[in-house]
Amino acid sequence: MATLVPPTERVCERCGRRGVWDADRETWVAAEDGEGQLGNPHCVHEWDINGTYNPFEE
Repeated sequence: MATLVPPTERVCERCGRRGVWDADRETWVAAEDGEGQLGNPHCVHEWDINGTYNPFEE
């Protein structure tokens, strides 16, 4: 039986913003990377999770 493995982080291909899944809040949050790279807040984010991502593992 296959197991569902959802993504835990994502990166915007346009502005570089990195997001991580916050399980306690059950939502995506901007990653704290210590470099202040939160990307462009006005970007229409193009996340790197697309049709090539497979959320199931054998």
